[in-house]
Amino acid sequence: MSCSAYISSNANRLYAAREAGYGQVPAITAGNRFPAVKLTTRQQLDVADRKDKTGSRTFGGVPTGSRKRTSFQLRTYMTGWDQNGEPGYGPLFEASLGGSPLLFTGGVLAAGTTQSQLVFNAVHGLISGQAVTHGGELRFVDAVVNDSTAILNAPLSVTPMAGSPVGPTVTYMLQTQLPSVSVFDYWSPATSVQRILAGAAVDRLDIQINGDYHEFEFRGGAQDILDSVSFASGMGALSSFPAEPAPDVFDYTIIPGHLGQAWLGANPERFYTITDATVRLENDIDFRAREFGSALARCLAPGRRSVSANFSLYEQDDEAHKALYQAARQQSPIAVMFQLGQQSGQLFGAYMRSVVPEVPDFDDSDRRLQWAFRDARAQGTIDDELVVAFG
Repeated sequence: MSCSAYISSNANRLYAAREAGYGQVPAITAGNRFPAVKLTTRQQLDVADRKDKTGSRTFGGVPTGSRKRTSFQLRTYMTGWDQNGEPGYGPLFEASLGGSPLLFTGGVLAAGTTQSQLVFNAVHGLISGQAVTHGGELRFVDAVVNDSTAILNAPLSVTPMAGSPVGPTVTYMLQTQLPSVSVFDYWSPATSVQRILAGAAVDRLDIQINGDYHEFEFRGGAQDILDSVSFASGMGALSSFPAEPAPDVFDYTIIPGHLGQAWLGANPERFYTITDATVRLENDIDFRAREFGSALARCLAPGRRSVSANFSLYEQDDEAHKALYQAARQQSPIAVMFQLGQQSGQLFGAYMRSVVPEVPDFDDSDRRLQWAFRDARAQGTIDDELVVAFG
C-alpha cells in the first residue's frame, strides 16, 4: 500500500522580483533566488459583524468577495554575492528603500590616494553616498571632489597603493516613493501547493548585527497570495501560474555574525566594543484597500519614514567613548556605519550620516559595564537618512 509523504519544510526555495506595476507579477530567473530562513504569511477577511435578524442564534456566514488583508514576515541570512548584477534579495531592499540599484563596476587607484581619499586613474562615475570596497573593507563616498577623486566617510585601515583595485558594489538609496515586489514560494515535490506573494510592500526592515549570523528581516503587507491550486487566469496579470525556473548554481555561503566593523562619532572612529546592534527602517505604509469597487488593495502609500539604530557596547575610558556619551548628552548628531563581513564578495554596509543618540542606559548586569543606546534616530534633508550597499 502506498503512503503519502509529508512536505519537508526544508524543501523550499524563494525568489523575489520587482513589479512593473502594483500587483503585476513579473517573470523570474534562477538569479532571483535568495537564501530565506523563514517566510510567514497571513491572509484575513475584513468582514464587519452581521446585525441582521435571522430568527435564530446561528451565524449566517461571511459574504463572498469580502476584502482581504495580507501580511508577511520574511527572514534571510546574508550570504556571499557573485558581484554580478544585484543579490537575489536585492528587490527586497529596493522595496524597503525605494531607489533602484546603483552598480559600480570598480576601478584602479592612482598616486595621491590616502586612507580617506581615493584617486582613480580614470573617471570613476561615483556619486555621494555610493559605496566602494578595497582590501576587504567597504566605505561610502562622503563627497565627490572631481571626476577622479572621492572622499570616504571613514578611513581605510591601510593606505592603498597606486595601481591597486577598487571592487564592484551595488548601492541602494532612499526615494520618496516605494516599489512593490513579488515573492515566489516554491516547494518540492512540484505537485505541492506553490505560492506567490503579489504586491508585497516592505513596511519594516531590520538589519541584525552580531547574532549567530548576519540577518535581514522584512515585514509588511501584500495585495494577495496566489497559489497553484486556486489560480485563475488574470490573477496577478498572469495567464497561467508560472513554473519554477530551472535550477542554477546557488551560493550558500553565509557570514558569521561577529565579522565586520563599526564606525561611530562626529569624526567617525572604529569601535571594537559593540556587543549587538540593529538598524531599523520603518516606512509607515498605508494601502489603498478601502476604496469602493475592489476587494484587494489597489496601491501603496508610504508615510513618514523612520530610520533608527539600537546598539550596545562595553564602556571604555578613552576619548572616543567619552565623545560618544557627550554627543548623546548634548543631542549632537553623529555618523553611524556598520560593515558586515570582512572579505570581497561577502560585504554589506549600512550608513547613516546624521544620527542623534539618546543618553545610554547603564547595564551592569554583566561582568563589564555596557552602554545601551536605544532608538537613536537618523535625520537628514531629503531622502538621505540611510544608504545600504553590497560589495
